[in-house]
Amino acid sequence: MPLPNTISVITICFNNLGELIHTCKSVDMQLQAPFEHLIIDGSTNNEIKNYLEQNSGPGFRRWICEPDHGIADAFNKGIQSAAGNILVMLNAGDSFFDEHTLKTVTSAFDKNGALQWLHGKYKTSRGKQWVIVGNPFKKSNLYKGMRNICHQTMFVKKQLHDKHGLYHQAQEISMDYDFLCRIADEPSAFLPVPLVTFAPGGTSTVNYMKYLREVKEAYQKYYGPSMALRLWQIRSKFFYRLLHSPVGPFLYKILTLLKLENVQSFKAN
Repeated sequence: MPLPNTISVITICFNNLGELIHTCKSVDMQLQAPFEHLIIDGSTNNEIKNYLEQNSGPGFRRWICEPDHGIADAFNKGIQSAAGNILVMLNAGDSFFDEHTLKTVTSAFDKNGALQWLHGKYKTSRGKQWVIVGNPFKKSNLYKGMRNICHQTMFVKKQLHDKHGLYHQAQEISMDYDFLCRIADEPSAFLPVPLVTFAPGGTSTVNYMKYLREVKEAYQKYYGPSMALRLWQIRSKFFYRLLHSPVGPFLYKILTLLKLENVQSFKAN
């Protein structure tokens, strides 16, 4: 008889106590509590550590407060320390969309024993307005990067890390995309409901051009050179610059009215 599906929520944080508190409230409001909420704190001060020690919260919450070597290293600490068999990376500042998220995800895994990972829609800020985006993952679209997928909606069986490895620290921004390339052939599912609210200003948004370079390197490492990749990156850079022009937010409002809010090149704020 298979073991029950148990979810470990992993939250990395760095000198951002207010954002961590916001995320913790989102976890605590779940109608189905997680198996554990593991906080990985790499802060340069003791503010978060002191807060956690004085406000321990639910019994499922535990933490590791020590320096790390960047985002991928923090992710990997969480993965290696997690006791649940399903992992989700919910960064400080991000939140579950509503109180039903973990119950919805667990139900999907319970109904399909072969399922190795899933993702869903998410709420985010694009063109200075809040929208709900996300489409089913397609391996054929990998050259487009994390197209309408954010790792906060990716619930992954821990055994996939045993099989495909941890996050690569050489990828400073696109470590989630690199891992997605490795698990692209594993059985997956898409839930057509919003699972998380993605906080504006993430690393891949603020450093979008570097993100594109890392995506190109990762894709070519696994799948080789691609003309489609080159053309997509030219397109992405053009639309990124357009969005950050004075007319960008106005254009995005038009796209939203036309039901085209999933346009990936408009992901930045």
